[in-house]
Amino acid sequence: MVGGGLSGVCAAITAARQGVRTVLVQDRPVLGGNASSEVRLWVLGATSHMGNNNRWAREGGVIDELLVENMWRNPEGNAIVFDSILLEWTLREPNITLLLNTAVDSAETEASDGRIARVSAFCSQSQIRYSIAAPLFCDASGDGILGFLAGAAFRVGAESRAEFGELLAPETEDHSLLGHSLYFYTRDTGRPVKYVPPAFALKDITAIPRFRELRVTDSGCRLWWLEYGGARDTVYETEEIKYELWKVAYGVWNYIKNSGEFPEAETLTLEWMGTIPGKRESRRFEGDYMLTQQDVIEQRHHDDAVSFGGWAVDLHPPDGVYSSQPGCTQWHSKGVYTIPYRTMFSRNVPNLFLAGRILSASHIAFGSTRVMATCAHNAQVVGIAAVFCKNERLLPRDLTQPTRMACLQQALLAHGQHIPGVRLQDAQDKTQNATITSSSTLKLAELQPSGEWETLSQPMALLVPLVAGAVPRFTLPVRAKVATEIRCELWIGSREGNTTPDVRMDTRIVALEEGEQDAVISFSASISNETHAFVMLNTNEDVYVALSTEQVTGILTLAQKMNKAVAKSLVQSPPEGSGVDTFAFWLPTRRPQARNLAMRFEPALDLFTAANVRNGIARPWSGANAWLPAKDDLQPTLKLTWDEPQTIREVVLGFDTDFDHPMESVLMGHPERVMPACVTAFEVRASDKVLAHVEENHQTRYTLNLAEPITTGELTLSILGHGDAIPAIFEVRCY
Repeated sequence: MVGGGLSGVCAAITAARQGVRTVLVQDRPVLGGNASSEVRLWVLGATSHMGNNNRWAREGGVIDELLVENMWRNPEGNAIVFDSILLEWTLREPNITLLLNTAVDSAETEASDGRIARVSAFCSQSQIRYSIAAPLFCDASGDGILGFLAGAAFRVGAESRAEFGELLAPETEDHSLLGHSLYFYTRDTGRPVKYVPPAFALKDITAIPRFRELRVTDSGCRLWWLEYGGARDTVYETEEIKYELWKVAYGVWNYIKNSGEFPEAETLTLEWMGTIPGKRESRRFEGDYMLTQQDVIEQRHHDDAVSFGGWAVDLHPPDGVYSSQPGCTQWHSKGVYTIPYRTMFSRNVPNLFLAGRILSASHIAFGSTRVMATCAHNAQVVGIAAVFCKNERLLPRDLTQPTRMACLQQALLAHGQHIPGVRLQDAQDKTQNATITSSSTLKLAELQPSGEWETLSQPMALLVPLVAGAVPRFTLPVRAKVATEIRCELWIGSREGNTTPDVRMDTRIVALEEGEQDAVISFSASISNETHAFVMLNTNEDVYVALSTEQVTGILTLAQKMNKAVAKSLVQSPPEGSGVDTFAFWLPTRRPQARNLAMRFEPALDLFTAANVRNGIARPWSGANAWLPAKDDLQPTLKLTWDEPQTIREVVLGFDTDFDHPMESVLMGHPERVMPACVTAFEVRASDKVLAHVEENHQTRYTLNLAEPITTGELTLSILGHGDAIPAIFEVRCY
């Protein structure tokens, strides 16, 4: 494994846990790449605070473990702490040999078919040269150093519009790349601080067209637009690009401190300046399939789907900070898109996997696939695929055979991966043959009012899962300043799993009298399949709506708003026929201010049944997919019974750690350490024997491996503690 960014780390851990001996070679002193303390970019992927309509889309598996652990230990977003978590997770795997400060500088290939036989690497600190031989190799180095040395086919720059029919691509191919960014942090000392800039600092700040947008409050990766190098060679000229970025960054700070335009900066000091830039784009390697704009925007189906993305097609001007164009232009699809396995191995080097930003994608599609959480989620595929290849003596391409691909997909799902549209159907799971009962089941009749009210100054909606059939009646408490009316609409997404409201099912106009009252919304629509629906309230400044502090898995209150950080993506009209819509963002409010609309449901929502724990979907995707006990159940239990005793050696539990929370790893502080619906303490028993008693849990998945298998006809899970919301369990599996 060459490259110790998040992709290399997640791939190595995934493979090592399944018994594959892995050498992880990283040319830096720390792990994490752009997420490390050397660069300090926050980890984001398919769901974000930056603006999209992807709900419950945080990536699963090892990258989920790392982000959830970081929330538990490091809600303040300290980059050094995140470094330590990555190192701990790697070092505790006995099958990983970690080589830091070690760079791969040559590769030997077989003359017969071009496969890699061994690589050579040198450690600058110990002056040791390593020779590493293996049947399989993975390049997660960012620049694709191993692939380049091995002669793997790659591309640099933007393809022409005609090559793939991408209407966001330039008319003719060119060298345009996304550039590097370099950040700085500041600290308030509480007393005046003088700053004398280095002689090389940029003196004419007007050379940066966006200098008037500078804010004292911006630091770290909020300065992402301090970007340069996209018009240069981002591999061979990377050091020259870094020096230019130092010039810019020190010049920006000098302007903030000494121009007189920012008196609030008087007591600030320059706490940290990046020493290596965060690199966005260099080489992209060719697999058996190249992902394109259409795959992203149209959310195309792939039989070999193994991962997903959801970041916008996020394109930057090649001149970066010196460009008069907006710092980025973002085009969003209506939901997440799947990524095929064929993009994750080289088309001409038979034993080379591709991970990270070098994924086989066009320049346009790369604008979305390049973000770190997406890269890490893809890399976990490589980790499991390597296990299959090792155990069955196969090469990466061999797994594209349909039967093998189905097995790979199921193995990924079993290890926490999410593949939109693919359910876990594990014949070995003994839960599938059990009778499942619970101490109670939530039948949600009401989100109770908390006494708080909010003006309907912008459109708001309750995003709620509904079962097939007639839509319930919705009642919400309101206050009207004068006699008026509110327009209420019911919307769903046009595609399974999407939470972009683009199909209007019904509209009702509800007349209101002056004062406090109930607004009753009786839609006549019927839902054909279980899905999430938007109960939407249009703007009326004369109306206040009641809020609720209750939080329930699979339910969110959203507001239609424009996120200023990406507003420019909707200023420019998309090319005709490009498949891109300029739709509005529906963003949830975030804790600690998170509130739902207070609402009553008639009949009560009855979709949180115990049977959900074996339905093969471990997040709120096109439904709740979780068991929730009743609100007044103080000792919730879930029981599995079998007609015949079963021998059990492993139990897997899946909890709700709020997949709608992006969990930015650095800079952005978080108010909570444990997600509201997460089960924090529990007990697993077989008849009267306690198999596990856990006092502190904050992770999404818990795996109980029994030293000695047990034979029993009954298994009971008791919830002993949870966060501020009703606890939720997505899956229970027994082997």
